[in-house]
Amino acid sequence: MAELLVSMKNIVKRFGGIAVNEHIDFELVPGEVHALLGENGAGKSTLMNILAGLYRQDEGEIILHGKRAELSSPKDAINHKVGMIHQHFKLVENLTAAENIILGINQGMFLSRKKVNEKILQFSQGYGLTIDPKDTVAHMSVGEKQRVEILKALYRGADILILDEPTAVLTPQETKELFQIIKRMTAQGCGVVIITHKMQEVMEIADRITVLRKGKKIGTVQKSDVNEQQLTEMMVGEHIGKTRKKEPRRDNETVLEIEGITVKNDKGMIAVKGASFQVKKGEILGIAGISGNGQKELAEAIAGLRAIDEGTIRIQEIEIQGKAAVDIIDLGLSYVPEDRLGMGLIGNMNIAENLILKDYRKSKFRKGIFIDRKRMEEHATAVIQRFDIKASKPNGAIRVLSGGNLQKVLLGREILEEPKVLIAAYPVRGLDVATTEAVYHLLLEQRNRGCAILFISEDLDEIMDLSDRIIVMEGGRVAGSAKPEETTIEEIGKMMLNGKVS
Repeated sequence: MAELLVSMKNIVKRFGGIAVNEHIDFELVPGEVHALLGENGAGKSTLMNILAGLYRQDEGEIILHGKRAELSSPKDAINHKVGMIHQHFKLVENLTAAENIILGINQGMFLSRKKVNEKILQFSQGYGLTIDPKDTVAHMSVGEKQRVEILKALYRGADILILDEPTAVLTPQETKELFQIIKRMTAQGCGVVIITHKMQEVMEIADRITVLRKGKKIGTVQKSDVNEQQLTEMMVGEHIGKTRKKEPRRDNETVLEIEGITVKNDKGMIAVKGASFQVKKGEILGIAGISGNGQKELAEAIAGLRAIDEGTIRIQEIEIQGKAAVDIIDLGLSYVPEDRLGMGLIGNMNIAENLILKDYRKSKFRKGIFIDRKRMEEHATAVIQRFDIKASKPNGAIRVLSGGNLQKVLLGREILEEPKVLIAAYPVRGLDVATTEAVYHLLLEQRNRGCAILFISEDLDEIMDLSDRIIVMEGGRVAGSAKPEETTIEEIGKMMLNGKVS
């Protein structure tokens, strides 16, 4: 094996006495892509944040380029040629690409913008990371912003790059371009660490794979020696099978009808532009699109949480625009928002209280003018058991639950209403493999029961797998529609990027 770029030995990191990394070893060699896999809370990001100088380990040592390194800050890491590209980019939006790349680097007393732009353009072309150095970051696509972040690290001399969930907000075409860039970087001797949960991408791009589970290293394997199922079992400690059953649709009744609606965002700018579509009984309509193309505003408008400027929304032929959210709920709509704790649940209430937020007016939870707390907690206990929510007691604080358990509480509350329409916005974002499968099983149960489901997601594999039909949102418009069996991920990706199939 070539000389190691990175050797992390016996790394321990604790937060509040709880070990997040327990005696972990990790290595990276020049020219390799090393994937770091694990469920949420497995310790992946913590381990890489230590390597990037954001955290300091409590025990263990780090050797970089054959020399022991003390990393007290990101500056120390950069000085040791380590660069981390975070999932949420750290760019200054109103500066140009070139200005972001050289930010913090001493350029001397006089700065020639022309020479800097020429130098960065030439540098970027060497890695196939072509950008216009003069472009303002605010006007760039997500893929272009990511290239600027990568160039920032490379320009500072990094040959160890850490990419945290690098494809989370990219189209399939942008993902392919990123993988080509990674291959060029490794061909020039860089070592790349990818933190991800997307198994297909790991099998495509990685050379070696290290799996963490509950803060411990389970093992490091060559990609050629394992398959996706084996990696999943390493991640979760058990076999997770896909038992998704989609029954044939028998009903063509339109339950939700959207006709020419226009909706503004929080800044007063138009976010949804003349959108029209229908969702049938017992149908999952997948909404694909890069985040920020009007999906959030569309969902909130249908749920009665955001006013519409033009158009009509109907649930079973009843117009709902202008109605209060509580009246729309009574018409049979349930909404699982992307912001679980901010919009879906109330952090300073307990589990039982959150579970009756929509039902506290009903007689079964009332004792005169007061809430019947015994019945409320009995109901919560039943929901906890049915949905396998990891919680010690029904009156326990909601805010201490993991993301997966928060989502189960939210889905449990909404599904038990037996809705006619269910909006699920990014329902598995940030969830581990087992919880993701449980959530999809619940959605399919509702579909098979006859619920009309609006399924908003950035994961095209899951949209193709779960949906009966797909529409693509681009620039606030419905750019196109297709049935999964009649299209490909690449075609959907083109619509996401260009608004049409070329």
